[in-house]
Amino acid sequence: MVAINPQNMKPTELMRVLNTAGRGTVLTETRLRRHRNRAGYTIGDARTINLFRYAAWLTLEHFAPKEAPQDYAEQKRRQAERNAESVRAAQDIGELPAVADPERKAAAQASFRTFCETYFAEVFYLPWSDDHLRVIDKIERAVRTGGLFAMAMPRGSGKTVGCQTAVLWAALTGATPFVTLIAASADRAKDLLENIKTWLETNPLLQADYPEACYPIKCLERITNRQKGQKYRGEPTRIEWSADKSR
Repeated sequence: MVAINPQNMKPTELMRVLNTAGRGTVLTETRLRRHRNRAGYTIGDARTINLFRYAAWLTLEHFAPKEAPQDYAEQKRRQAERNAESVRAAQDIGELPAVADPERKAAAQASFRTFCETYFAEVFYLPWSDDHLRVIDKIERAVRTGGLFAMAMPRGSGKTVGCQTAVLWAALTGATPFVTLIAASADRAKDLLENIKTWLETNPLLQADYPEACYPIKCLERITNRQKGQKYRGEPTRIEWSADKSR
């Protein structure tokens, strides 16, 4: 059983504890974020929450004197403020999850072959041939130090998926600031990009070890309009997530 320190709990940890207490979903990310904004540092710091102080603050809020009824104009104004605050709170994605396995991530960043074998074991499930290993080595050198090379292999030997994973590895490791995947036609290029986007959205190991890239994408929930207002710690993430470009 995982040890829990009630005086030093991460927001996700706190929600899991309260929502498994037998009362259903009693706390959501939006509600907790609103409470933290109102309570400030009286219930914790920027990353953690003290459960005892949080419970005390909720008790005081519950028994605090209720404000006198306001006229209709004032009610409208306050409701507009609450709506705006809710929108701002929903736009901020909160804290990034911690990297699940830093050692696994470091090994994958140091080796393109390890990256393929670790995060795409279901794709590269056959043993590597000597030709595959030579191509992997050339791809890694091209990503890290630059250079050009031509690759010709039989149909079905993994050329396309190898290029896709190479693009993803280069982007996630930050080896190059700009990655371009070129195909024979615009439609084919969109298909290749869509596959990479699907990996970022659905691959559980990538999400676990690369939250800095995958978590903002996950928070979009495939609603592309959210990218315009998405923020992290109040700053725009500047994510672009469209059919023909992603960054």
